[in-house]
Amino acid sequence: MAKAKEAKTEPLEKQLWKAADKLRKNIDAAEYKHVVLGLMFLKYISDAFEELYHRLNAGEGDFAGADPEDKDEYKAENVFFVPAESRWSHLVAQAKQPDIGTYVDAAMDAIEKENSSLKGVLPKVYARQNLDPTSLGELIDLIGNIALGDAKARSQDVLGHVFEYFLGEFALAEGKQGGQFYTPRSIVELLVKMLEPYKGRVFDPCCGSGGMFVQSEKFVEEHQGRINDISIYGQESNQTTWRLAKMNLAIRGIDSSQVKWNNEGSFLNDAHKDLKADFIIANPPFNVSDWSGEQLRGDARWQYGTPPSGNANFAWLQHFVYHLSPTGMAGVVLAKGALTSKTSGEGEIRKNLIADGNLIDCIVNLPAKLFLNTQIPAGLWFMNRARNNGHPRKNEILFIDARNLGHLINRRTLELSHEDIQKVADTYHAWRTGEGEYADIKGFCASTSIERVKELDYVLTPGRYVGLPDEEDDFNFSERFASLKAEFEAQLQEEAKLNQAIVESLARVKV
Repeated sequence: MAKAKEAKTEPLEKQLWKAADKLRKNIDAAEYKHVVLGLMFLKYISDAFEELYHRLNAGEGDFAGADPEDKDEYKAENVFFVPAESRWSHLVAQAKQPDIGTYVDAAMDAIEKENSSLKGVLPKVYARQNLDPTSLGELIDLIGNIALGDAKARSQDVLGHVFEYFLGEFALAEGKQGGQFYTPRSIVELLVKMLEPYKGRVFDPCCGSGGMFVQSEKFVEEHQGRINDISIYGQESNQTTWRLAKMNLAIRGIDSSQVKWNNEGSFLNDAHKDLKADFIIANPPFNVSDWSGEQLRGDARWQYGTPPSGNANFAWLQHFVYHLSPTGMAGVVLAKGALTSKTSGEGEIRKNLIADGNLIDCIVNLPAKLFLNTQIPAGLWFMNRARNNGHPRKNEILFIDARNLGHLINRRTLELSHEDIQKVADTYHAWRTGEGEYADIKGFCASTSIERVKELDYVLTPGRYVGLPDEEDDFNFSERFASLKAEFEAQLQEEAKLNQAIVESLARVKV
């Protein structure tokens, strides 16, 4: 009995993932994620609705005389109105029916009709032949156990956490394709911790499933800020990914009215043309070659040089700069090649961003294996439009080499720990604000003058500037060579003795 008590129970989200994954059977993860996440969303809005419904029905205090079926009552409390046929209790009652998929699709459709902000967002995939109705019923029962009977606040917190966890697990299950909708949590957390978006407009023009926004809101909450002090703006070209983003944000109670979808993408169809953001946090696709560059040769966004039509990296950088307010900051992920490339005018654009714009604040070299969809090495670029307005390091750039940080979560994927994230963020803040104690650390960070960067032809690879760690810097080649030589000679002597013993033994056998 004692041993049974000591056994550790897995966290709720892991238990749910294992159970839900068993029900997947022959359905591909890319398709199944919409099944699961759609039901989670339905459970969340149904919980929130029913909690307010009971308060309205009780008619106490501010709700005296209220009609629980009046849609305006829910709108006033920022709660989605859920019609009777879409409520979770109704679906649970039908969960064992062979046509349960038809009931769920109808429930999704009815919710969209009652809530214009959800129009075209919810998945209607539950009546498909490849989804076993028995498994769907079991999945409804499984999700029904999340935050059962709790108030809206707890339901939102638990479901939001599980939703976020499932997004990550589906991205891992999908592998290369999964990375198209999901930026690993540790990278998002690092970007947000370094930028500290407490107040203002937060923009992500390639927002995926909305992780940057969720993490920004979390950051404000964790630091006792006011959530309403930040507003979010986004754009996504993949419609199914945009739907995930809308659900991910709604389940967190985040206003997503300015998160737009269009299939032309941010370059050809900029949905927020006049926006000047206080913070831009983004992970654009690496090295995109078909970004319609030839159609945009004279675009006003190319202030620092026309980006090559065969690679969108420097188009993205200038798109971000264009949308920054005069005091705005950006933290973005780019392929490491953008730090050194000189082909097709990229080197000249990088030089102009540094020398003319004085925009580059910090470069972070990331470890390998962080991303699910690519093995291309990557780095973080931090740009700051306020560098010429009282910035204590306006003539320097901070280089951080974080390649030795992180730990493996499986054979193919690395993750940064909270301690890793804090180490990098603290280093940047101490350097940028001048309020903390900053010092160069060999092999990890270096504050480098723009003059020095110019001498190295505006190459921004952190390894060029931070050097080697002290233990590597003190490496004595002669001593190490002598030691290896002695080990090798000793090994040869041992092998010679063994060979001699074998020869003598064979000789005795012959005699």
